[in-house]
Amino acid sequence: MPTADELLDFPALAGLDAEHRQLLADLAETVTLPPGERIFEEGQVADACWLIRTGRVTLDAGQPAGPRYVVQTLGPGDVLGWSWLVPPYRWQLGASAAEAVTAVRLDAAAMRAAAETDPAFGYPLLLGFVTALLPRLHGTRARLLDLYGNPRDR
Repeated sequence: MPTADELLDFPALAGLDAEHRQLLADLAETVTLPPGERIFEEGQVADACWLIRTGRVTLDAGQPAGPRYVVQTLGPGDVLGWSWLVPPYRWQLGASAAEAVTAVRLDAAAMRAAAETDPAFGYPLLLGFVTALLPRLHGTRARLLDLYGNPRDR
């Protein structure tokens, strides 16, 4: 189990005070994932999220009649998994360890319950996760523009 102070290594949790970091640490476990391990599949129940300490994780999406394609690669300091935040709590993408990964795994149901019970915990937790999500959305937008170009240029 990680300590509350170790959670300070993750920018998404910077807004939590020491008491709330300890609450989160109590809901966490340190995990190691070997290269190639499938972490979750698109459509499965989103029951956790991971704070990546070391290694790389690829996010991928399926196509109706084709192979999966990599949408994004995550590394140390990144949060893996957002689908646990909103109903119906199903993964929108799949994820695999691209190389050996060490991460902090957080129990999603327990985090949601704690956030609902204690808004002084829930609000900074949600704000930190959403703030960390914004650069990822911008990265996805840039990737789409690279792949498909600007519609005005057609």
